[in-house]
Amino acid sequence: MLARFIAIALLLSTAAFADAQHVTAHKASVVDVPATQALLADTKDPLLHVAIKSLHSCLALSFVPAPTGPMFIPHHYLNGSHGPTNPAEAKATVEYGKFENRITAGMNQYLATGSDAEAKCALDQLDAWAKGDELMKYDAHDKDNTQSWYQAEWTLCSAGVTLSVLANDTKLDLPELQRVALWLDTAAHRLISFEKPGELGNNHHYWRALAATSIGVVCSDDKLFQYGVDVYHQAIEQLDKNGAFPLEMERHERANHYQTFALQPLVLVAEFATRQNVPLYTYQSKSGKTLRDAILFFAHAVDDPSLIKQYTPDEQLKDYGGDAYAPFTFFVARFGTDGIPSSMQKAMSKPLFATRIGGSTTLLATK
Repeated sequence: MLARFIAIALLLSTAAFADAQHVTAHKASVVDVPATQALLADTKDPLLHVAIKSLHSCLALSFVPAPTGPMFIPHHYLNGSHGPTNPAEAKATVEYGKFENRITAGMNQYLATGSDAEAKCALDQLDAWAKGDELMKYDAHDKDNTQSWYQAEWTLCSAGVTLSVLANDTKLDLPELQRVALWLDTAAHRLISFEKPGELGNNHHYWRALAATSIGVVCSDDKLFQYGVDVYHQAIEQLDKNGAFPLEMERHERANHYQTFALQPLVLVAEFATRQNVPLYTYQSKSGKTLRDAILFFAHAVDDPSLIKQYTPDEQLKDYGGDAYAPFTFFVARFGTDGIPSSMQKAMSKPLFATRIGGSTTLLATK
């Protein structure tokens, strides 16, 4: 059944140049789903048991109807790119958060328990929004509505990672899988169409890369996959001598928060690409920097905020939640904890969760 799904998904792909990167393992997802399911079924690891018990259930969560009308989300900040946040934006994005939580809940349950019912619940929720052509009803050229563009990228990341895992369940309805895949592929192409050619961008550029990469894999769309790989290269080239992202360092009291916010999608892009035999983790910038340097800069700046003083005089906010560390579960699972500050290791000693990168990263990253 999945082979038929992939064959049809190939129709969505765009021909790539001979030297471009290709999607070669359509079932690879961000994890090896069968191997992870087998590991979780027999694990004796207390952390994984706690993580499994803490999972939400898609079946127990309320259905989230597709929003009606065009997307319009107010700006996140009341003024500029930092400072007090806009309560109107928080109110406008509630349904998107519920959607992300429900689809990742079903996917996480399927990964942890093998529940086809949970997988179907997640796919049905995705399909409801697919039928409504959601995450496409916005115009990023409208300066008053750029927040809708940002929300679309984050929710598409969540949906792309989710579908890449669900596609491994051969009991799911094939036409429904195809419909959701086509919707996500179309939405991802619209997402990146608003970017200006040659513009490097900040963390939003990287989030769009994760949306493109995850959806590119599940839809066998080489153009989207190549876009994600290219953006990853651009991001690493942007790292300065300290391993900081200069554009994120401009975010005043939230500079280090934005350092890790930029890293969330980049770690997942590296994971997806590695599963396609494209070794992004080892990619070095012209100055010799890798993703590891960016991760270590964040971790050391948590312990010593004075490291940020060379970029901004603002005191750094220290309210780091679990999502700030969630992506690094993948890095540590692959490379170990050598050189990782003890404070980061401690933060990662409990289950971590971030819906935009798949929900329970503790479970997704386990090896």
